[in-house]
Amino acid sequence: MPRLDPAVAAVRAAARAFLQDRLDDGSLARGDLVLVACSGGADSLALAAATAFVAPRLGLRAGAVSVDHGLQHGSRAVSERAAAVCAGLGLAPAEVLGPDGAGAPGGDGEGPEGAARALRYDLLAAAAAEHGAAGVLLGHTRADQAETVLLGLARGSGTRALAGMAPIRGAFWRPLLGVGREQTRRACEILGLAAWEDPTNAADGPLRTAAGAALPRAALRERVLPELARALGPGVEVALARTADLARDDADLLDELARHLLEHATVATDGPTTAGPGNPTGTETGTRTGTENVDGSDAVEPGAAAVVLDVSVLVDAHPALRRRALRLAALEAGADDGALARVHVQGLDALLTDWHGQGPIHLPGPTEAVRRYGRLFLRGGASARAAALDDPHGPSAPHRHSDNRES
Repeated sequence: MPRLDPAVAAVRAAARAFLQDRLDDGSLARGDLVLVACSGGADSLALAAATAFVAPRLGLRAGAVSVDHGLQHGSRAVSERAAAVCAGLGLAPAEVLGPDGAGAPGGDGEGPEGAARALRYDLLAAAAAEHGAAGVLLGHTRADQAETVLLGLARGSGTRALAGMAPIRGAFWRPLLGVGREQTRRACEILGLAAWEDPTNAADGPLRTAAGAALPRAALRERVLPELARALGPGVEVALARTADLARDDADLLDELARHLLEHATVATDGPTTAGPGNPTGTETGTRTGTENVDGSDAVEPGAAAVVLDVSVLVDAHPALRRRALRLAALEAGADDGALARVHVQGLDALLTDWHGQGPIHLPGPTEAVRRYGRLFLRGGASARAAALDDPHGPSAPHRHSDNRES
């Protein structure tokens, strides 16, 4: 019996171990359907082939979806070919999703990469819901993880960004984060699968930044990582991926502690009441960090606020936990996760630690935060939108500027 090629074995072993773990933790049950997101590139093709091999042996059903972003001529044919290859591997359903040449949406300033990513995840989530799939398998490899860590470092991001891509994020699953890109390419060669080389992944490809430069991830892939490997040795990709694992553990712990802090700081409100002098709901408690605005005409209705926080609980907390708690509070109040940046969180923090009577802070979403009588009120919706148009106070930041994101 011929010996199985090590690359094919590595990809299959990664897929088998991942799916078995999901069966063990209850995320999957025998007979469940999983979908492979397959672009036709080597990483997703190798994952599709491995899933087609191991899923039936674990009592699972497996299908595939290929997203056509419509960003370049002939993209529909590429997606249809990928779906046909997946069908030939035994994956069912095997279908193409996308705008059929209409192009990806603008993405609110994210650029072509961000717009395509948003479209892809939306369509994959819709496909999973339509087919009742338990999860969608993504072909991100160890090289993709290393690139993500480097992007986070270059942008001055925090621990969460350095944690890279999580193996599990809701219904999106990444079995190959421990597998090298060279292994997926080799697996495709051995299995006779002709992988598509996406020109948009090249540093000199057709997609450029607004300044006309190569897309950051493509430049990292072709120029930076090879130079790092030459300078530091071939283990740099493994080391960067290990950094992501370590940072993720730290970020998970800090997020858990921040959630506990937020729960402790949250003030329950019942019904629309107005904070003001003599009102128990709005009375200053604990140690003041500056002179409070006690103008009753500027009072906020706590009942209309999505989140109300006790300043005295937050102000003495460690900055790393306090800022994480503030970010969680902003998201709970309706702020846009993709656009909420570090500068916004700093503005919220200043309402606690550098209080001098400043006006509301306007967050993307839109969401508004204001401090009154020892409370921090965060609210979203029409009231925050109207206030954002009328009030000049508070920091502003470019929409969806990931370099400033609080992690």
